[in-house]
Amino acid sequence: MRRVVFYNARINKWLRAPDMLQKRHFFGSCVINNCLYVAGGECEGIQRTLRSAEVYDPNRNRWSCIAEMTTGMVPSTGVVHDGKWFLKGLNSHRQVVSEVYLLASKMWSTTGNEMVIGWRNPSISFNGQLYSADCRDGCKLKVYNRETRSWTRFIDTRHHLGSSRALEAAAFVSLNGKLCIIRNNMSITVINISDPITVTEVDSARMWEAFARKGQHRSFMANLWSTITGRNLKTDIMHCQVLQV
Repeated sequence: MRRVVFYNARINKWLRAPDMLQKRHFFGSCVINNCLYVAGGECEGIQRTLRSAEVYDPNRNRWSCIAEMTTGMVPSTGVVHDGKWFLKGLNSHRQVVSEVYLLASKMWSTTGNEMVIGWRNPSISFNGQLYSADCRDGCKLKVYNRETRSWTRFIDTRHHLGSSRALEAAAFVSLNGKLCIIRNNMSITVINISDPITVTEVDSARMWEAFARKGQHRSFMANLWSTITGRNLKTDIMHCQVLQV
């Protein structure tokens, strides 16, 4: 795929952006300095993983190529941390590989094994620290210690919800200084990192329902909810983003 669309919250519409330079699917993406970066993935008709990467600048409304990765991969997880974009995935031989894009030098480099071994999806860079799930439903979190170059247990909420696909943690997002764990069934756990003992479970169904009743949001939420859940209500969340206008 090359087609790109973006949501404009000011006019409540999805708009077309310029196509990517390279067709790709199963690629990694991130936002750095208000620019959209994509890297790796696969392309139909090409029997190998892609090394190419590109960036979209909304101010110029165009895509530009950036340095290629040293190894092609299909990313399984990625995070922007400390001004760097970390990616982890599988190469064409189905081996686990990892790369880091250094924004300062605009070049790719390999990453340390210590971080990669314990790094799993979802993860988030929050207040200068890198956090990762340590349990399938996100009830346990771990943090990466740069000094010891190891992952250590950060919190165990003791609110284990289960190991089903619906309860699997799909994304971490930061909202109002707190860490939100989003699961496939749209349930949310809110953790105050500065006071990890404080854990709040949010009845997301009621929250979405209440929001959807508010006038102009009604049709938008109906379409969004239908897109997210589908007819059988068994789809998985692929990405979650906090939008500030």
